[in-house]
Amino acid sequence: MIAIPITHHCSQDSTFSITEYLFALYSFIPEKPSSGFLKFQTFCEGTLIGIKKMKFGVTVLVFFAALATARFSKCSTALSPDGFALLELKVSLNDTGNFLSDWNESDEFPCKWTGIACSGQDKRVITINLPLKRFQGTIPTTISKLDKLQRLSLRQNELHGIIPGEIFQCSELKALYLQANNLEGGIPSTIGNLTHLRKLDLSSNLLKGVIPSSLVRLTNLTYLNLSSNFLTGEIPSIGALARFGFTSFHGNHHLCGLQVDKPCKTSLGFPAVLPHPESDDTKDHKRSSRYVKGLVIGAMSMLGFAIILLLGFLLILLLTKKERAAKKYTEVKKLANQEPRAKLITFHGDLPYPSCELVEKIESLDEEDIVGAGGFGTVYRMVMNDCGTFAVKKIDRSREGSDQVFERELEILGSIKHINLVNLRDSLAEERLLNWNARLRVAVGSARGLAYLHHDCSPKIVHRDIKSSNILLDENFVPRVSDFGLAKLLVDDDSHVTTVVAGTFGYLAPEYLQRGRATVKSDVYSFGVLLLELEIGKRPTDPSFVQRGLNIVGWMNERLRENRLGVVLDKRCSDADFETVKLVVQIAARCTNANPDERPTMQQVLQMLEQDLMTSPYLSEFYESH
Repeated sequence: MIAIPITHHCSQDSTFSITEYLFALYSFIPEKPSSGFLKFQTFCEGTLIGIKKMKFGVTVLVFFAALATARFSKCSTALSPDGFALLELKVSLNDTGNFLSDWNESDEFPCKWTGIACSGQDKRVITINLPLKRFQGTIPTTISKLDKLQRLSLRQNELHGIIPGEIFQCSELKALYLQANNLEGGIPSTIGNLTHLRKLDLSSNLLKGVIPSSLVRLTNLTYLNLSSNFLTGEIPSIGALARFGFTSFHGNHHLCGLQVDKPCKTSLGFPAVLPHPESDDTKDHKRSSRYVKGLVIGAMSMLGFAIILLLGFLLILLLTKKERAAKKYTEVKKLANQEPRAKLITFHGDLPYPSCELVEKIESLDEEDIVGAGGFGTVYRMVMNDCGTFAVKKIDRSREGSDQVFERELEILGSIKHINLVNLRDSLAEERLLNWNARLRVAVGSARGLAYLHHDCSPKIVHRDIKSSNILLDENFVPRVSDFGLAKLLVDDDSHVTTVVAGTFGYLAPEYLQRGRATVKSDVYSFGVLLLELEIGKRPTDPSFVQRGLNIVGWMNERLRENRLGVVLDKRCSDADFETVKLVVQIAARCTNANPDERPTMQQVLQMLEQDLMTSPYLSEFYESH
């Protein structure tokens, strides 16, 4: 035993100096002939304290005092295993847009990285929320290392490849959102082992094959969407899957079962005739067996021939029926006594109602059915006999330019498809008071729809008439942006200049009012007004604003300057928290900046709403359900 004085400086993040007499026991073990090094291994994992050249190679085992051990144990700043798993995910996702620039191994924990949330105590990763990032890579099998993950959202990217079967090792997963990508292959049967799973959305991908029967074991599942894929076969109708209906599976044309109201076809093959073991007792028994076989084969042949004839007849009948149906116009013919200014055009020839029934229902619409009106027509709520609900827009053809507006709306509606954009077969919800949670849903959903128009459509679309009455809600408060009668396709330029200002006063951007210049930033301004309307609970041109010579934006700017945000929120929203209200006001203020160049894009607005508000308890339920 000898005493060795040691001075040690640890890593830069935890630098300290200690000089103490420590006892060391060493033995001479040469590493190379005639030369060697004295190596001191610290308790800092994998870090070398010092190297001292000696005549002999030695290995030194140091027994540190309790104080030194405690100090050295604080030296480790290596990234957590969850962090390394996320870095592997980053490489696999192919982040060409550099959205994950703050993901690096210099941090001890990944909890402050973009789209990441951790548990409070052990700082394990529980949420990955990365929608709309234009990722073009794949989902790696190493995602299974995040065994405490509860929510994974990679929706609306450009991911390809398969869904890794190893994902079942994320055993605490409660919500999995992979919709609107280009994922291929089948649905992994191992997903059935995620016993805590409550939300599963794999819609709008390229998934093939049958729906695994293991999904019936997901007893906690409350939301399922497998629509718009290429799935085939029978949908299991037992267990967890028995709770879901048509909307969870539609768009998979080769699925059958009770949920899609489509019977599964039985096989046309016949069961094989298995020969019984022949008895060697008598020849008569052999002759009898051959005779019976002959009768069975003959009967089967005749039955097969009859089935072929029947199928041929049915095929001819089906082709004839399709030929007749193809000759029908999709435009519903006006009746002789129909009002000449009312016209109904359907987008699809497969509506489950005859033309006469549709026209009869349209004729019966009156003022009690009106849900909205614009400069070129009126929108009615029409309920069919089977409770199917439609939004019907009647065009007033006496107005100059009404035909052009209507044709433009049909052109745009026919070229876009998004969950937060209305189409001609969406439903309307009755008017009722929205609590704060529902208003946040409206804000986020509307932002998604607008971001799709501005950033994912080619050419991009500027709506020009964003207002609260053009946001339709379904029974679950899912918003749909509607009324594209004033929308413009921006083909060669990022703006549209008009001499006639269209839109709704109170929502119009200053540059549009002054110069007739409509851009995507004009829509951003209108969306900011919509946010304020949701928060304050008043129209943009409410008399309380007008009497002061202001609109809703000017009134809000005064409250911001006076730092009086407490008087902003609609008093009927008793469930709101101040921090969330403050965040929404700040986003609205940026959207309604008088300088269009200073306004964020709708993509940035959506990211602010989804990321900055994700920690709000009022949005957590929303994220769990979407």
